[in-house]
Order: sequence, then C-alpha cells, then structure tokens
Amino acid sequence: MSVGVLAHLFGSLPYKELAPKVAASGFSHVQLALWKAISDVDFSKPGNLSPGLASAIGEQFDKNGVAVSVLGCYVNLFDRDEAQRRLNVDRFKELLRYARFFGAPMVAAETGSYEGGAYTERDWSVMKETLTELVEEAEKWGVFVGLEAANGHLIGTAPELARMLEEVPSSSIGVVLDPGNLMTAANFDRQDEVIEEAFDLLGSRIIAAHAKDRIVREDGKLGTVTAGLGTMNYELFMKRLNEYKPHAHIIMEEAKEHQMAQAKAYIEEIRGRV
Repeated sequence: MSVGVLAHLFGSLPYKELAPKVAASGFSHVQLALWKAISDVDFSKPGNLSPGLASAIGEQFDKNGVAVSVLGCYVNLFDRDEAQRRLNVDRFKELLRYARFFGAPMVAAETGSYEGGAYTERDWSVMKETLTELVEEAEKWGVFVGLEAANGHLIGTAPELARMLEEVPSSSIGVVLDPGNLMTAANFDRQDEVIEEAFDLLGSRIIAAHAKDRIVREDGKLGTVTAGLGTMNYELFMKRLNEYKPHAHIIMEEAKEHQMAQAKAYIEEIRGRV
C-alpha cells in the first residue's frame, strides 16, 4: 500500500543522483517523466532510448530500492498541429517499447488541453485515432497505456473517459485516477458524488492513482495543495480505492520536499484504516 511520488518533484537531476535522493526521502516507487526528471540525458525528442540506457536508469532506481511504477508522458495527444502530434505520438510509442527495461508496467498521460477548452468533434476523433495507434504499440510489448481525466483537458470528466474507453475497447488501456483532477469550483461542494461517479464508471479499469488535495480559496477559486492540507474527502477516496483496487500504486503530486513525509504518512494512515 506504499505511496510513491513524481520523480520530478525533486527537480531535474542526473539519474544516478535522483534515484538515491528518492530513496532517502522514504519512497519505494516513482512516476518517472524522463524529460522532466533526468538532466544528464537529452530526452527532448524521441530516438535516444536504447535497451542499455533504459536498463541503466531502471537498475539505478532498483539498486536503491525504488521501482518505476509509471512512466509519465506529458504531451498533447490530439495536437492540432499534425507534425507536433506525430512527434508526441512517437515519443509515447518509444516509451511503450522500452518500458519493460525500466521495469514499468505502464506509460501514462492526460490527453492534453487548449486554453479555453473549446473542443471539437474533430479533436475527439483525433484523440481516438491516437489512442488506437498507441494501443496497437502497447499490445506488442505487454504494457498498459494509462489515461487520466483532468478538468480542462479534452477528456476532463469520468463520463468522458468512460466514453473513450468504450470507443477504443482494449484491455491494454487502464485508468490513472486522480479525483482532485475531476474537481472544479462548481462541483467541489458535491465532491462525494464526483468521487463515487469516478469509481462507478472507471473503478474496474484503474491501474494507478494520483494523490493531491484541493481547497476553495478566499477568492472562491479552487486551489491545489499537498495531500492533507486541503478539504478533499480522502476517507472516501481511499475507501473506494481499497475496495476496487487494493494495493494499487498511489503517486503523490503537489508536494515540496519538506512536505513529502507528512503527506505520505497522511495518505498511508487513511488507506490503512478505511
């Protein structure tokens, strides 16, 4: 039931420094976004990965007692610039091919967004086309594509993610669930309904979870804070997660280094008793 962490919360470091730093902070697994977390290899474009390099990074984490539970891929998967979309898809597919050398069972992403969130049926169609292509690659290598719904993104709600899973029916797609990403200023007072809906629609497909906290600020806007510092219903979140996916990996977000130990303990204490 351990809680892991986003590796890039420690900054961008050489991987031989990053792995022991994560371990020294008490985490046994990470979500690793190569171009956000690792400074001594150029991951700005696809093509630099090899079995040797991926194994070297994976082994460095492993010898420090840290697993790579998720490879993160922060790209827009329906980019309206076709050349950029192809580059994004190629980056994702490269991670799928090499995930096993890192010891990672999945490559995960949100769908991407545009300011204002005025999405079209064309955007949805392109996202569906992208996902179909990624699934074909994932199936070759026995790796999951992890999809996460996030407010403001093309797929921003649990029902939207459920719809995409129906339209691209593959057991190689899993859900990375973050209830905090489903919250808005408009629905936060109904957060229990939002959490219940997410588990009702997506619970059986969850392959990992993210953990942060949300709070309504004085100006009425919804803020994002470290787990335990907001008012999100973690009791319900952890209870449902235990019911649907006991021992699913949780990756902590939105924490400064000095907040990590307390936030980790907060999540694990609740999960251990509900």
